[in-house]
Amino acid sequence: METLQEKSCLVTGATRGIGRAIAKTLLEHGAHVLICGRSEASVSQTVASLAAETGGKVAGKAADVRDHEQVARLFNFADERFGALDVLVNNAGVGVFSAISDLSIQDWQYTIETNLYGVFYCTREALPRFGTRGGGHIVNISSLAGKNPFSGGAAYNASKFALTGFSEAVMLDMRNHNVRVSYVMPGSVATEFSGSTPSGQDWKIWPEDIAEIVRMILQMPVRTLISRVEVRPSRPKR
Repeated sequence: METLQEKSCLVTGATRGIGRAIAKTLLEHGAHVLICGRSEASVSQTVASLAAETGGKVAGKAADVRDHEQVARLFNFADERFGALDVLVNNAGVGVFSAISDLSIQDWQYTIETNLYGVFYCTREALPRFGTRGGGHIVNISSLAGKNPFSGGAAYNASKFALTGFSEAVMLDMRNHNVRVSYVMPGSVATEFSGSTPSGQDWKIWPEDIAEIVRMILQMPVRTLISRVEVRPSRPKR
């Protein structure tokens, strides 16, 4: 089993929900973690709370993953703080749900640029840094919406279907360069994203469950790649 001790990890969209849970779990297992979010205030607050909760080495920087220049500055900050990068968790994501006839150009762009372009920009920055370390691991947080279309999900489905193809292609490109690529496809998760919180939503997956899956993926022996994980509530609400 691989250790996370002293590994340098970057988690995007980590000021709440799944991203925050992943960052906390990595810290609890000895990793150094850099988080980002779009708000400087929320990033600072999350860094302080994660440090207090885990005692781990955590840093943060505000960045909108839709902007490749902000992404480049984020990774440069990672270089300055940790001097290396071993793990990238592409978690930042948004959802805008409406019938295609009501979907604005702005909402389409917002969804595709966050959920797909942002992953590309971060991956593009991570790969040369992995090269200097002799390898690395990328985990993309996707959704079951990446294989199951639904009414009102045109933009979200398109972004997540594309993320599936992107993840698998990058995995094939990089698997012989000691870079593992995995993606996780959760169903209903009790986060602010879905307009709920774990309390009163016991039937849903909790963010901590996804964080545990990410930890498991990262700690698999280097000979083994878990490329795709589908996650569903055990007993969905009827």
